[in-house]
Amino acid sequence: MTTPVCTLASNPTTYPSFSAYVRTRGTVLLRTARSLTANPCDAEDLLQTALTKTYVAWDRIEDHRALDGYVRRTLVNTRTSQWRKRKVDEFSCDEIPETETAPAADPAEAQALRDAMWRAVTRLPDRQRAMVVLRYYEDLSEVQTAELLGVSVGTVKSAVSRALVKLREDPELVPIR
Repeated sequence: MTTPVCTLASNPTTYPSFSAYVRTRGTVLLRTARSLTANPCDAEDLLQTALTKTYVAWDRIEDHRALDGYVRRTLVNTRTSQWRKRKVDEFSCDEIPETETAPAADPAEAQALRDAMWRAVTRLPDRQRAMVVLRYYEDLSEVQTAELLGVSVGTVKSAVSRALVKLREDPELVPIR
């Protein structure tokens, strides 16, 4: 059974130097513990555990000038151990809970968007329209499109790029916000 740190720190007969250390450095060490945990109560528990471990090892610590480093390392190691040991609760249930899904899109709106897109594509110059149709409607690669139209791959890339700019600027395709 471990004795609470507050009792250890207030009992000067055990290790007066430990009690003095906790009184003088406790606030700073608590700040360190708070930086390791999200919950202030967990930080206090973490510090108490680290100080308990330090108290148990007090006789073995040779250089008491390095106590802050020792306690900080104990805080980090203790927190890491707690994190590794954390229990993930799993509950079995008879039915799978339903996930919230976004409302289904209106098919009429989707069709209206497809129609608007096709009208915008038909307003492109013939060469750009052919390349956009082959690349995105027929799903051909840039190389296949270039071979089919008898142009270079660079020409396909630049023409498709210019066509996409025109489509993005088309007033009929501007998204509603």
